[in-house]
Amino acid sequence: MNWHDFNCADLPDMPWKNGGGSTKELARWPAGATLDDFIWRASIATIASDGPFSAFENVDRVIALLEGPGVRLTAGDAGIDHVLDQPLLAYAFPGEAAVHCSTGGAPSRDFNIMTRRGRAKAEVRGLRQSAAMSMPTQGLVLVAEGRWRIAGGDGSCQEISAGQGAWWDGAEAGAVFDLAPLEEQSALLWVAIELQGDDACP
Repeated sequence: MNWHDFNCADLPDMPWKNGGGSTKELARWPAGATLDDFIWRASIATIASDGPFSAFENVDRVIALLEGPGVRLTAGDAGIDHVLDQPLLAYAFPGEAAVHCSTGGAPSRDFNIMTRRGRAKAEVRGLRQSAAMSMPTQGLVLVAEGRWRIAGGDGSCQEISAGQGAWWDGAEAGAVFDLAPLEEQSALLWVAIELQGDDACP
């Protein structure tokens, strides 16, 4: 298994594809992929003003609020009118939808996972209590608040704090991770990524 730790404080700010905001990219797979041909991509976006989201054709998006009062997402062409104001509660929408974001005058930060439609699919869960999670072949974990202990069935164990996390690929089937908060008000995002079609073949 390939394991990749990250610390958001060390990641550079990048402009959105349409230049309307900034983001910190956590992972992009496969290595060397561009914004036009990645199979999946994870990032944290800062939304400081009203405006459109970047369009990504044939991409499915899942977002979850990390910090701030939240935003309202609207897209008449896709029937979207959603208030994203519950931390860690995932919301999915098509990447090609002409989504407009309204902040209400206050900035927010959100987690984003994008998957190429027909080639990968992501499931995002917010956790605040201990859990034993079946480890997907590919995935990502991000601590949103507090501190967590992550223990693997192989005896590995590490503690990570808010703003830290990891992503992986090549996990063995049947592997289990034990996730445990180490202080009150701890919160974590768990992302399982399922490859589809030819990408799912060993």
